[in-house]
Amino acid sequence: MPIIAAGTMANAKNQGLNGADVDFETTWGILEKAFQEIHTKNASALSFEELYRNAYKIVLKKKGEELYNHVAQFEESWLGNTVRVEIVRHLTALLMLGEGTGRTMNTQTERREAGERFLKSLKGAWEDHQVCMGMLTDVLMYMDRVYCTDHRQPSIFAKSMGLFRDQILRTPVRQGSPTLLQILTRIILDQIQMDRDGEAIDQFLIKANVYMLEGLYDSDQEVEDDKLYLRTFELEFLHSSAEFYREEGERLLKESDAGTYCRHAKRRIDEENDRCRSTLSESTTPKIQRVVEDELIRHKMKGLIEMETGVAFMVENDKFHELSLVFDLEARVDPKKPELTKAMHKLITELGTNINNTAITASQTPAQPATTEEAGDDAQGKSKGGSAKAINQQTVAALKWVEDILSLKDRFDHVCKASFASDQAVSTAINRSMADIINAFSRGSEYISLFIDDNMKKGIKNKSEAEIDTTLEKAITILRYLSDKDIFETYYKKHLCKRLLLKKSQSIDVEKQMISRMKIELGNSFTLKLEAMFKDMTLSEELANGYRSHVRNLGDVDPRRMDLGINVLTAMTWPLEAFRGAGEHEGNEGKAQVIYPPSIDKVRLGFEHYYSETHSGRRLTWQTNMGDADIKGTFPKSKGGKTRSYDINCSTYAMLILLLFNDLPADQSISLEEIQVRTNISMNDLTRNLQSLSVAPKTRVLLKTPMSREVKAGDRFSFNEGFKSEYIKVKVGVVSAGNKVEGDRERKETEKKNNDSRSFAIEAAVVRIMKARKDLSHAQLLTETISQLSAQFKPDVNMIKKRIESLIEREYLERIEEAPVASYRYLA
Repeated sequence: MPIIAAGTMANAKNQGLNGADVDFETTWGILEKAFQEIHTKNASALSFEELYRNAYKIVLKKKGEELYNHVAQFEESWLGNTVRVEIVRHLTALLMLGEGTGRTMNTQTERREAGERFLKSLKGAWEDHQVCMGMLTDVLMYMDRVYCTDHRQPSIFAKSMGLFRDQILRTPVRQGSPTLLQILTRIILDQIQMDRDGEAIDQFLIKANVYMLEGLYDSDQEVEDDKLYLRTFELEFLHSSAEFYREEGERLLKESDAGTYCRHAKRRIDEENDRCRSTLSESTTPKIQRVVEDELIRHKMKGLIEMETGVAFMVENDKFHELSLVFDLEARVDPKKPELTKAMHKLITELGTNINNTAITASQTPAQPATTEEAGDDAQGKSKGGSAKAINQQTVAALKWVEDILSLKDRFDHVCKASFASDQAVSTAINRSMADIINAFSRGSEYISLFIDDNMKKGIKNKSEAEIDTTLEKAITILRYLSDKDIFETYYKKHLCKRLLLKKSQSIDVEKQMISRMKIELGNSFTLKLEAMFKDMTLSEELANGYRSHVRNLGDVDPRRMDLGINVLTAMTWPLEAFRGAGEHEGNEGKAQVIYPPSIDKVRLGFEHYYSETHSGRRLTWQTNMGDADIKGTFPKSKGGKTRSYDINCSTYAMLILLLFNDLPADQSISLEEIQVRTNISMNDLTRNLQSLSVAPKTRVLLKTPMSREVKAGDRFSFNEGFKSEYIKVKVGVVSAGNKVEGDRERKETEKKNNDSRSFAIEAAVVRIMKARKDLSHAQLLTETISQLSAQFKPDVNMIKKRIESLIEREYLERIEEAPVASYRYLA
């Protein structure tokens, strides 16, 4: 029963809608009158159900097209004849003037108030139109669902939005005048400019008009990218903003300092972000941000950095906050920070070049006059009497170079950490710049080794473990930048050789720590010979103790027998040329054997016999120039005094010279030439040791006739019975050139040896590569050789080519004649 009743009601309703023919004009008249009431805000008495039925019947009778067109014409007429007239009424002459004219002839307040009146009028019209069309859409819902869908027409709401666009915004106010859309755009841009100038504006009013532009489309298709806001206003906004910020940036570069500019640019970016959020559309945020970044940062960064108050000034005056602002600004536009890294590179290079030039100037300063120093040791210090030795300016300059380089690195590392958040790109630029500076200085390898040498001998004295670790880390840090590490190895072995043999190192443990750090940083091959030197020292101590036990077992209890301290060194491991005197050439030591007194020679031969019994097949070569001796010197009674005895420490050569005077009567002397014949000491070493024994005031054990600073041919020497010293122990140094830094001749020798070593290393690398690859092109061979050797040194391409030619001549390689490019084949 209930189902039948419901069906009956439905049929009755359908009969009511279909029961009579519809007169379109009459029905449209009803609808038009109702629409008029809706638009004039008198819709309270309307029956929307009745209106819906009227529209429904029209569409049902296949007159949807006529209804659609009549509604569109009604809206077009209403918008064009009523709404637009009301909006235009709020357009004053001030708003109709061009942008430049309006701004020059009227105050900002007048422009702002006039603009706000227009914006309120347009906002009201848009909101009323949306409300009215919402009501009309409800009435015409069936038409939208049936007619518009079937005939692919835009909904009546969408159609009315297009009519609003065309009738209100795109129609000129009068012939030859701008459209309301152009005026609207100009007014909003003017209001935004006022906001940029610091004047308060009605953000919500502008936002409402922006909503309107976002709700309208450039065409009736309503494509998302065709919004009127995007197609018209936003383009104008971005263009005018670019012009504004371009001019502002150029003005600020001239008028303000770099720090102020950075703060202003940051503030402008934040302002634009806030403006998009509160006044315009958030979709514009990334676009306007890009505009501001382009005009204030990307296109101005180079000028900003190069200002008088730019990066160089900031670094010099520790303006870390301003530097961080520069960093943040450029990081916004380019993560690689090219301009900032260039500026840092240029600044570091300039400062580093000054450091290098200062060191070069110091290295060209003539060496100080000869000074008395410890046997074979070039270290500075004070004599036992406490008198300061002459300062070696070149050595001080070498140490200062390293300290200045380390200070420069520390300074920019601090800048990078404090201002650039340890950014990888900036850190890389700093490290590359430091490497360029260090490798541009030809004496860098030697000076770094001297720095470590100075610290090992006296720099770490009385320091804590933490301080020592810091010192070692500094040395490794600067060593890390060296490209020619093989040259550094050459100098380091020389300096380590002297420290170990002359017992000048403050701590063997620290020496070994340094070697361990080098092994980690540079590899096992780098420290192989250095570790072998320590091994030789340990074995030598065991050997010396064994020899003493051997002597005691022989029953030799002669109290006058000399005690022998011996260091047996592997010839290929130790750089014994480090002990050659100035002006000596390699091989001088081996040309003639020194003549030893019988008491000395007995001990020497005894040790050789002992060594040959325990180490067969080895030959000992005595390096007398590297030894020292402790002897007891007795001087006769002076008038009213007593016999004086002193413990004299001197070089082995000085000992051989002094022993000649044991059997010489007090009133007799020996000439320079006689001493040379009886000892066979090279003339260079002989004159240096005689200077120490007869010229140096505090160690004048011998008297020289005639007395002069230099030892010359024909000079005679006698025992100084009147010698006196404040101390029981007297240290006789050896007169040297007073220069730890190598001279030009010594440096050339070092470079020659190093080039020879590089030749062997290059050949070995080429053979290894070719043995593995068998056939290889010339270009590939060069690339792989450079890659393999880059950890040791930066190979010279011409040297590689010469070594390849040498290997071809010796039939290790051959050219592949039929190859399209120059290639080689390995010959097994």
